[in-house]
Amino acid sequence: MSAHFGRFVAYYRVSTDKQGQSGLGLQAQHQAVMNYLNGGPWTLVAEHTEVESGKRNARPELQKALAACRRHKAKLVIAKLDRLSRNLHFITSVMESGVEFIACDNPHANKLTIHILAAVAEHEREAISERTKAALAAAKARGKKLGGPRLAAARRASIEVRRELADAFAANVRPIIKEIQASGVTSLHGIARALTARGVKTARGGDWTSVQVSNLLARR
Repeated sequence: MSAHFGRFVAYYRVSTDKQGQSGLGLQAQHQAVMNYLNGGPWTLVAEHTEVESGKRNARPELQKALAACRRHKAKLVIAKLDRLSRNLHFITSVMESGVEFIACDNPHANKLTIHILAAVAEHEREAISERTKAALAAAKARGKKLGGPRLAAARRASIEVRRELADAFAANVRPIIKEIQASGVTSLHGIARALTARGVKTARGGDWTSVQVSNLLARR
């Protein structure tokens, strides 16, 4: 394995979809970064975790990570390119920020390769979005045609989807809470303050309270 020198800042992103099942959860990303850096006199000066949807470009933790790179003259390291974004323009803006970044799944990629990979990822995201819209439109059309029972079934399905999203969100945030608890913060109020201080938002995009922490930990 190649030896790595210098300073690095790690950036992880998990969103409210089924990250755990896709292998892109927080622990998997952290392990990918550690595996990549294994070897050489390197220093990981900071780690930043974003709990956010990849469709949004407002990334406060990414901005902190980029600022840390500039401050420490470090490279940004991410587990996979799509942990930055699947938006070509967004990735290009990061490339033009003056901070060098490395994707562990393709560490030797040059700027041209990154542009191509980002374009492919953006196309994939748009294709998924179009297929989802078409499926929803077809389901809606069937519901109108078949009447009440179909509408009731759609509502039940909607509730189930929301429950699954909440469970997935909880699964992504729990490892962060475990890190906070391991640091000595064990009260619900303290955990809520620590999550907010880290820039981790609730599923609705707000700051944490002790009640919300308790409800999340109670989810199975």
